[in-house]
Amino acid sequence: MTNYETEARSRWGNTDAYREHEQKTKNYTKKKWAEANDGLMAIFAEFAACKDSGASADSAEAKELVIKLQHHITENYYTCTDETLVGLGKMYVADERFKKNIDKYGEGTVDFAAEAIAVYCRKV
Repeated sequence: MTNYETEARSRWGNTDAYREHEQKTKNYTKKKWAEANDGLMAIFAEFAACKDSGASADSAEAKELVIKLQHHITENYYTCTDETLVGLGKMYVADERFKKNIDKYGEGTVDFAAEAIAVYCRKV
């Protein structure tokens, strides 16, 4: 088990989402994991392009990306409710590991994505 997996288990191991994640991903191959993770990161690349186009976090384009992100997480990892999504947005900004990984598509991408998530979830 990696350090990340150990940390995730200790933080969220008693949650329904974590149990669902374990069940949903238990038979994932390395290829399936790569596809799921690459798909997730591709969405963040789209957030960067959206931000760079001058769109605002409350634009229709940003909203569509939030919806796409939520669906991707639900399809590949666990049910991503609006409440969960808001928590993820906050975690992406607060945790330097996530911030660095997401901002590799352009500085401020993580802030833009988190703001778009917050705006979307307030309007739902």
